Order: sequence, then C-alpha cells, then structure tokens
Amino acid sequence: MQKKRFGLIGYGAWGPFHASAISKNPQAELAAITARSEASRQLAAKDHPNATLYADYHEMLAAETLDLVGVVLPTDLHFPAAHAVLSAGKNLLLEKPMALTLEHCQQLIDLAQSKGLLLAVGHELRLSSLWGKIKSLIEEGAIGRPLYALIELWRNPYRQGSGGWRYDIHRVGNWILEEPIHFFDFARWYFSSQGEPATVYALANSRQPDHPELHDNFSATLTFPTGSYAVISQTLSAFEHHQVVKITGTNGALWANWSGALDRTLHPTFFLRYFDGKETVEIPISKITGEVYELEDQVE
Repeated sequence: MQKKRFGLIGYGAWGPFHASAISKNPQAELAAITARSEASRQLAAKDHPNATLYADYHEMLAAETLDLVGVVLPTDLHFPAAHAVLSAGKNLLLEKPMALTLEHCQQLIDLAQSKGLLLAVGHELRLSSLWGKIKSLIEEGAIGRPLYALIELWRNPYRQGSGGWRYDIHRVGNWILEEPIHFFDFARWYFSSQGEPATVYALANSRQPDHPELHDNFSATLTFPTGSYAVISQTLSAFEHHQVVKITGTNGALWANWSGALDRTLHPTFFLRYFDGKETVEIPISKITGEVYELEDQVE
C-alpha cells in the first residue's frame, strides 16, 4: 500500500505531537513541515530529518504532492491556512476550533464540499477508550434514557501560546473555544438521541484583572427538548488536570474520571464506574487514554 503523504503546518506546543503521531503510522509519511520561526524549523528538522522544511505554507502547498495536511496553528490563523489547504486541493485535518467566526467556518465547509475534499476537525476525544465507552454504554441502554450529565475540568491555567496568543481575545476568540469546545461536543454526542440543545445558560468570572474578558471559571447548562440537561464546567484556577464525566439516566448512572499532572501526560490514571440501580461495578478500560494517544488514533 502506498503511504499517504502528510504535510503539517505548525510546530509549536501541539504540532510535534501531530508530527509524532503521523510518523508512527505505517500507512503515513510526514513529507513536509511548515514552521514560522527558525527555532521551530530547527527542532522539526532534528525530530524529522526526512521531512522537507518550509517557512511559508503557501510554498509548501505549491511545491509538494500531498494527500492531506494538518493545520496546528493559533486559532486566528486557522481560517487563512485551512482555506489555502483546501484551495490547493488537499484534504485537511484542522485543529479545533475551526475558525473565529461562524461565517468563516461555513466558508471552509462550502469550499471542502465544492472540491470533494475531506475536512476533519480535531475532536480526538471522541476516539477515547474511556469517553467513547460512555457513548457505547448509553447506546446499549445501560442507563436507560440519559437525564443529566456533569462534564467538568479542573486544571492549571492555559499556556500563553506563541506570542501570547491564547491571552489575546482577538486571537483566541474566547477561552470557551479552547477545551470547553470538547465538552459541548460530549454533551451533544451523549444526548444525540434527544435532539440538539434547546437552550444554553452560562456564567463565568475571572481572577485576572489584566484579562477580565478571559474567564478562569466557566459553567454552562444545556437543556434538550426532552427536558434532559447537561452542565459543563471548567476552572483554570486550580492545579494539575482532572476531568470528570458523570451521567444519570432512567435506569442507572456512569462516572468516568481522568487525571494527570498535565493534559498531555503519558501516564494518566483513569476509571469508569457503572451503577445499574442496585450495584456498582468498575468497567475495565484496557487501552490507555489521553489526548496524546487519541491523536494517534485520529491520524490513523
């Protein structure tokens, strides 16, 4: 089988993980990498000596024969880079969020459809052996009809990002577009049999006087047409990285937990417990879970 030729745009904090996931896949070849800074290009060249390095992704797209391209850039750069990839006729794996505006998101969808290309957005947590097991148990009817979910994250503050982009409202858009975007996706996924959310109510505050527009603490309640609801909550005013999903239904309940010193730890602890209304049992999760590992599955 001929290997799929990958191009990668971005080699900052998350880009090297993408590059590693591509390189580990026997069906893929990391053919080219674009990195803006000289330091990032030197690191990429050291890590992946067989990949051709570029400073400008337009040059990479024009020069290379690529099957697909991953875009791993600050949020404000997603739209121009993704638009260039699709315009060049390449399939695209785009990190979340797609873009800063709904208009730009729709433009990318329309462009991909008009060219018959694949546009995939990086919701790798759907591939998790832990979070995915919740979905399969719900579909099997293990808890009956889901009535309530708590999807919560307690963690360290966000990394500043290249040039401090994650702390610039005009570049990041909103911190809700960072990790909570995954949790809104979970809620819609787990309650998919009950339609799209009907209402959203949210509260937030911040301990940062320099960035009151960026909220350390955020909670939202989504209600569904059936009366079921999900609470999504995150704090960046804490320590380590602890994520919880708890769901109750008409016939039982589920409690999943993932913990690590950091979000990208290679050695997390995790569990899933199931209550059938009478007894509580631990559901075995044989495959290690975490966004680093799910990224490899996403590339596959």
